Amino acid sequence: MDASDQVGSGEEGLLNAGGKVDSARLHELYESLGDDDGAIVVHFKLSRDLEKRLDRYLVDRIPFLSRTSLQRLIAEEAVQVNGRTPKASTKLRLGDEIRVAIPPPPSSELPADEMPLDIIYEDSDFLILNKADDVIVHPARGHQRGTLVNGLAWHCQERSRSGLSDVGREEARPGVVHRLDRHTTGVMVFAKSDVAHWRLGRQFEQRRTRKRYLAVVHGRMEPMTDVIDVPLGKHTTIRDRYAVRWDSSGKEAVTIYRVRELYEKFTLVELELRTGRTHQIRVHLSHLGYPIAGDDYYGGRRLVGRDIFSPGSEPDLTASSPILGRQALHAGLLGFIHPSSEEAVEFTAPLPEDLQNLVKLLRKHQFVSRPKVPGAELDVDMMVGE
Repeated sequence: MDASDQVGSGEEGLLNAGGKVDSARLHELYESLGDDDGAIVVHFKLSRDLEKRLDRYLVDRIPFLSRTSLQRLIAEEAVQVNGRTPKASTKLRLGDEIRVAIPPPPSSELPADEMPLDIIYEDSDFLILNKADDVIVHPARGHQRGTLVNGLAWHCQERSRSGLSDVGREEARPGVVHRLDRHTTGVMVFAKSDVAHWRLGRQFEQRRTRKRYLAVVHGRMEPMTDVIDVPLGKHTTIRDRYAVRWDSSGKEAVTIYRVRELYEKFTLVELELRTGRTHQIRVHLSHLGYPIAGDDYYGGRRLVGRDIFSPGSEPDLTASSPILGRQALHAGLLGFIHPSSEEAVEFTAPLPEDLQNLVKLLRKHQFVSRPKVPGAELDVDMMVGE
């Protein structure tokens, strides 16, 4: 065999007995990725002197990618040899260590679905979307239609001059650089070219993006700002949930929170992500004892009128009127380096109607204070529509 087993956590069994990447195992790993975990990385170490070009070697090891696709990965610095950026023609020798940030394996063709999309910005490299509630980002398991990727496929076919990137297309997730939970709203970026995809993906992987969220949580948070540095991993017993994990399965997870408004029973908090683990904000806030309002997965509860105001104080609402039926979490800001111009760009999205109404009701009936916290960036009044 020319390659040893890959190294690194979360990649067990990725290489089959013949030293080739197992596409089925790769698919499983992609399904378990966190929101901003980036590409799966596979490692090879040569056990003999091959006198073979790097691109030809990778064709043997990653059979579901064409030589052209692999050359593109090399050009985009998704491949390293002995920690350095190689050329496709680099000759491999005994002991060489190769690292490949590998895209998803082949899958089915992606259907296009017409659906309403709130597109904030679009150019030839990427588009920025304000994601709505109750929409899944890409097809997975029982959801093959009606996802954002299905809707963007239709948009690119019918209304745009260019389509989504081919990176991840075989896995029915073309253009997907990062993800938001089904019931989390806000700013997302989708790549429209392969070059843009890899350049944006590296920024997420290397934690060079700027991400700010707003959330309404149960309780009055204190102190007014803090760093939550608590490792996360899959829940030991409940499928599709995550938890604080202090064992070897826990991955570093860092969230900075800043209190923006205090209410009698709730807090409006701005969150800055330094990592992008699945459900990171939701689990971190729950761990502190301030679960997100409406997040019944992690200790929050859905809100009705009596949670916000006294009976009779809202003429059009009753004590049992539903106020919020999903987690009060919104991605308000996303900043990164433009993949072509290399200039810093920043995009914001206002809160959706349900969260705007919630904040307005809390301001009207439970407002306590608006502390000035260093480092806060979001224009809350703009996002609330006031």
